[in-house]
This record gives sequence, structure tokens and C-alpha cells, in this order.
Amino acid sequence: MSAGGGTKAIIAALAANAGIAVAKFAGFLVTGSSSMLAESVHSLADTSNQGLLLLGQKTSKRRADAEHPFGYGRDRYFYSFIVALLLFTLGAAFALYEGIHKIIEPEPLSSPIVAVVILLVAICLEGYSFKTAIGESRKIKGTASWWRFIRQAREPELPVVLLEDAGALLGLVFALLGVGLALLTGNPVWDGVGTVFIGVLLGIIATILIIEMKSLLIGEGATEAQLGTIVDELAAGKVERVIHIRTQYLGPDELLVAAKLALVPGLDTAAVATAIDDAEARVRAKVPVASLIYLEPDLDRDLQAR
Repeated sequence: MSAGGGTKAIIAALAANAGIAVAKFAGFLVTGSSSMLAESVHSLADTSNQGLLLLGQKTSKRRADAEHPFGYGRDRYFYSFIVALLLFTLGAAFALYEGIHKIIEPEPLSSPIVAVVILLVAICLEGYSFKTAIGESRKIKGTASWWRFIRQAREPELPVVLLEDAGALLGLVFALLGVGLALLTGNPVWDGVGTVFIGVLLGIIATILIIEMKSLLIGEGATEAQLGTIVDELAAGKVERVIHIRTQYLGPDELLVAAKLALVPGLDTAAVATAIDDAEARVRAKVPVASLIYLEPDLDRDLQAR
């Protein structure tokens, strides 16, 4: 993923959520709706989250040093993991607490029409942010399903923004239903029910993000397609076969490749060096993200044992 595409989606989400958060807080102060309060905290958390994603993009660009010889690329994974935790604690936990509280001790809404209008405007703004994230994601996901894209993406920002925006839109629908039913039935318990649904939704999304970001933070290897391409490019020229290979993403834009190769027998030192250089060049040409490649020539002992 280009950094520009991810940044565009983040900034669109940041602008939308900041405006929505202000409107929702104003709506809560007017109406006293717990759904509005939960959605206000949700939008505030999302706004902070987008700020953290931008911070992660900035800090990940620091030059490698003696303490971090492979650079700081995983900062993007770290801040995305923090985003998932904040979504769970600030968003899901607060909404569940507020919703259960309003179900146990329901309070009548004042000026519920104001809440409905604000929620409708918020849906339009979130829809714009979601549309931007979808557009940027389509550029890199190809024919893969959205679920596969979220599970296999090595760039954390777009999956995070996609799930956040999808959760925000569904949360707004739940809030609108809660306020609407409270208005139609005269029973404010529905407002609390809508808030609980928001909390459950955010909890599910946060859990998915925590699992995925934790996996990236620990270290994931090349995708199946990338690995196949790398092996094919290595096993060409003077290379008879790839004895074994290990890959790991040091950051979204930097893949480490380490492999032991069986070369054609009888090569002198210069020919071995040329074969290794050619193999590296072939891999980088087909998988540009493979910026760090360490190859070790070795004897094919499996072949000799036959």
C-alpha cells in the first residue's frame, strides 16, 4: 500500500469524526440520550485513533540506528494495536456501561428530534469517510474478499479505518433506532438498548483488530502469493533449488527474506557471488517490498544422500 493512500483515508476519517464528535456531544447535552453519549465517545475515540495512526506513520520513517538496525517500521503496527485497545476500552466498555445503566434507570429524552437530525447528518459524514477508505482499499486488495483483505493485509491503517468506519455507520444506525423507538413508544429504555448494541458491535470490531494487529506486531511472513513468487525467482539461473526460506515483515513496506540455496555444482567463488546477486535482483524485480535479502549458498545434501 502506498503511504499516500492510507494517509488520505486516515485524514478523511479524522476530519469526519472530529466534526461528528462535536455535533454528537452537543446533541447529548440537548437530549440526554445515552445513545448519543455513547456515539460521542465513540467518535472522540475514533478521532484520537486516526491521530495515532498518523503518528505511527511518521515515527516509522525514522532511520535505522545501532539499537534498531532494521529500522522502526513496526511503529505502524504498534500504534494500530493501541488504536484497537482504545476502541475496546473507550468505545465498547463505555457504551456497554452507559447502556446497561440507562436500561436499569431509564430517563426520558428531551428534544429527541435534535438527536435524530444529528445522527442523520453523522451518517452522511461517516458514509463519506467509509467511501474514501473503500476506494483506497480497492487499489490494493485486487480480487480478494474484504474479509480476506483485512486478514491478510500487511499494512495496518486501511483495515483499521475500514472496520472503524463500518462500525461507526452501524453504530449510528443502532443509535438512530434506539432514539427513534424511544420517541415512538415513549419508553426511554430503547435508548439504552441501542447503546448496548453499540457496545457489543464495538467490542466485536475491537477484538478482531486486536487479534490482527497483535499478529502483525509479533511478525508475519510474506503472503502465500508473495512467497510463491519469491521461491520461483530464487530457484532459477544457477540455483538448483531453495533448501529452506524464512520471511518476515519488518514493517508494511519492508520484507526480510533469508534463504539457503543449492547452487549448480562446480561454481567458483566469483560465479557463486554472481548467482546470489542475480537471485536477489530477480526477487526485488518481482517483489519490490523485499528490500532486505540474505542468501546463503549450500550443498544440496538431500540430493547427495540419494
